[in-house]
Amino acid sequence: MRKAVILFAILMLAVAASAQTVDEIIAKNIAARGGLAKLRAVKTVRITGTAEFAGVQANVMIAEKRPNQMRTEITLQGMTMVQAYDGLHGWQVVPFTGKTDPEPMADDDQKSAAQDADIDGALIDYKEKGHKVELVGKEKIEGTDVYHLKITMKSGDTRDEYLDARSFLDIKATRKATRQGTETVQDTTLGDYKEVEGMMLPFSLEVHSQGMPGGQKITIQKVEFNVPMEDGQFKMPAVAPAPAEGKKP
Repeated sequence: MRKAVILFAILMLAVAASAQTVDEIIAKNIAARGGLAKLRAVKTVRITGTAEFAGVQANVMIAEKRPNQMRTEITLQGMTMVQAYDGLHGWQVVPFTGKTDPEPMADDDQKSAAQDADIDGALIDYKEKGHKVELVGKEKIEGTDVYHLKITMKSGDTRDEYLDARSFLDIKATRKATRQGTETVQDTTLGDYKEVEGMMLPFSLEVHSQGMPGGQKITIQKVEFNVPMEDGQFKMPAVAPAPAEGKKP
């Protein structure tokens, strides 16, 4: 009996040590990004750049605002696709498919948009947000030592983040999600970090969906913090009613 109690105590100490290690790594990641005070002082962020895929280049704009509001615009050949989340609902306009009116996102896409709208990212205050973070171990990615963290989101989706063991900045992220009953896996490689107002941000991202050909490269050109943003740009515009039959619009 005494031996069992001792073994249980050792197990509890090991679990506590593991949890402390995870939190220590997260704290170093937050410090490397610029520190908690600076990150929390960001109320809005606007990112502009370009995306290249299948030999085509498009202009990209991403706007985020607390709490949990986001809007992405992708402009190509005079048409602009919009995907937005207002804190409660996600919507989109996809003119490339012939749809010019805003429409609600599918449930799976809306869940993903809600997660992306977290301006701080999943690691900050992860326990309060209902996420779970585990340290998988120390690994190598193309010769670089990394800490592999597995994040189980409150929604049940999982993602893996790989932090450079020296800088503690993210260099790769793998996201797993379910779309229409099928699991999808998306890899994002991050690089070309630059300092903007005391915070370190990746200016190059390469995104690839496993099992799919090609991918896309996003090059950031400008990042602006705390620029004025109206809440209205995140809300779905009203759709004009269709003209009555037999009447001209």
